[in-house]
Amino acid sequence: MESKEILQQHIAKTASLTEEEFDYFFSHFKALSFKKGQTIISEGDKVDCEYFVISGCLKAFFINDEIKMYILQFAMPTWWTSDYSALYNQTPATINVDCISDVELLCLSNSDREKLCSEFHQIEHFFRWRTNKGYIASQKRLLSFMNNNVKTRYEELLALYPQLYNLVPKHLIAAYLGVSRETLSRLNS
Repeated sequence: MESKEILQQHIAKTASLTEEEFDYFFSHFKALSFKKGQTIISEGDKVDCEYFVISGCLKAFFINDEIKMYILQFAMPTWWTSDYSALYNQTPATINVDCISDVELLCLSNSDREKLCSEFHQIEHFFRWRTNKGYIASQKRLLSFMNNNVKTRYEELLALYPQLYNLVPKHLIAAYLGVSRETLSRLNS
């Protein structure tokens, strides 16, 4: 399936656009390809766009002063990612985004997104819906961290996103859960 068709099906779940409107919307995206291990956003970068994943998998992460990695998000096909704080506040990036596998992305600049939202109520509705869904997912994850043990969090993650088990190396799943690879291995034994 072509990237345009993937994005169109994704948008159509929430917003109703004519073919002409969608063509105009799509014209604001830039197709990008990255190889496994490549960095898309580094801490300190200027961030001026967000990314829609066509294929492959990304991780958004933070490395603390003790050089421990904390994964904020995995981004699989039809997911969006960026350093949203840097994007919306026009401040330097505080997180990193890199490729777990080879990826195909569509990039939408902040200024183009704002322009499209002001021109089309349906586009504004879509981005508001998407932001709300992301906020709810973040809230659920935070509550799970506060209330559940590692085994329960791991089971929740795999129940919600079973494809992660084969797509993402176990040490990255461990970093997402906030535990060591060894702790994750004990859960599987």
